[in-house]
Amino acid sequence: RDTSVTGVQTCALPICDTIKVALIGMGGRGSGAANQALSTGESVKLVAVADVHKDRMDGSLAQLAKAHKDKVQVTDEHKFLGFDAYKKAISLADLVILATPPGFRPMQFEEAVRQGKHVFMEKPVCVDVAGYKKVIAAAEEAKKKNLKVGVGLQRHHQAGYLETIKRLHDGELGD
Repeated sequence: RDTSVTGVQTCALPICDTIKVALIGMGGRGSGAANQALSTGESVKLVAVADVHKDRMDGSLAQLAKAHKDKVQVTDEHKFLGFDAYKKAISLADLVILATPPGFRPMQFEEAVRQGKHVFMEKPVCVDVAGYKKVIAAAEEAKKKNLKVGVGLQRHHQAGYLETIKRLHDGELGD
């Protein structure tokens, strides 16, 4: 099974009945990543969400619930609004999807690792040197904690892209 969407394989987590997912950032990419994660198996449930826009949160949850009605288990108490809302959502999950604008990602990644959570985050993972240093430090801490971290590098798995690279390497398309 392709598990690049969630960044973890089911067997990489401690034995559990359900992988609880928190979605941080509910725009188009975050909603898409959550949809993909919920499509991976019956044992994946969306249990918490966080965003700074209530309308975006409501719209995303409605779409996800329509597509995955039994897998979207976000109660009103687990919908968090505001710039620090991510901390509360992270605390309820096994796996966190970080899909906010990249300027926020380093501190959110750092918090997820601090709380001992597996992470899938969109790229870019940072926008400046300070953010880069946070991401690298958090990644080192994640290794120490044996946490699984994945970054959305869809091109590494896209068939058309891989075929183009193969043709380039084979000399079919020139130097």
